[in-house]
Amino acid sequence: MVDITISTGVFLLASAFFAGFVDSIAGGGGLIQLPALLIGLPKSETVTVLGTNKFAAVFGTTAAAGLYRRQIKPEPKVLIAMALPAFIGSALGATLASRIPTSSMRPLVLTLLVIVAIYTWLKPELGKFELLRHHLKRRIQIAVIAGAVIGFYDGIFGPGTGSFLMLVLVASFGYAFITASAIAKVVNVSTNLGAILIFGIHGAVLWQIGLALGVANVTGAVIGSRLAIRGGSTLVRKVFLIVTVALIIKVGIDTFQSF
Repeated sequence: MVDITISTGVFLLASAFFAGFVDSIAGGGGLIQLPALLIGLPKSETVTVLGTNKFAAVFGTTAAAGLYRRQIKPEPKVLIAMALPAFIGSALGATLASRIPTSSMRPLVLTLLVIVAIYTWLKPELGKFELLRHHLKRRIQIAVIAGAVIGFYDGIFGPGTGSFLMLVLVASFGYAFITASAIAKVVNVSTNLGAILIFGIHGAVLWQIGLALGVANVTGAVIGSRLAIRGGSTLVRKVFLIVTVALIIKVGIDTFQSF
């Protein structure tokens, strides 16, 4: 068990709460929680911080997914087709997380996030209403590929996972933002579980700290999910853009600092 001061504990719990709140609406909770853990646990290895972050986040993501599922009923076949490959992909990514220098991925991720933000901004009607594209079989095929690729990315690196999931679900499938958020939460639960499995096997999770943060994460996620369900796709789109721009700034700073 890592010893932490009361002030550090309060800081981490508050960060976990706000991470759960933001993540439940449009993803991007890692933008808050992961940096907080890196600051609060400076003596822990990076891979341990990553594992603890995933363990704490899975509680809030699961709670949000459950609340969304009560109100929104996306296609079960598409949901499963995306979630299962995401679990496998995330486990594979987590296996390689300590072996591949993630700094080399930042420029590509930064570019993709900028494209996501610009594309969403230029299409104000995007995701406002549900206009499904492709036949069911084709949607399942896209879901399998997207789930595996984004899951692998989440396991090995992570920033922007929610943004990438949302864009695929809205732009490619034609889901409304609120439905896309509901599906993304379930898929994110799968990616978190896949990564936790690998991090846990290698002893890279601070279980007690993760559990405490998980409680705070759930609290934020419940409040955020209920707000998103009431606000609908309009609110989710706004938060999605804000989170994506914040991710661009964060990844951009990290990218240029690494040069």
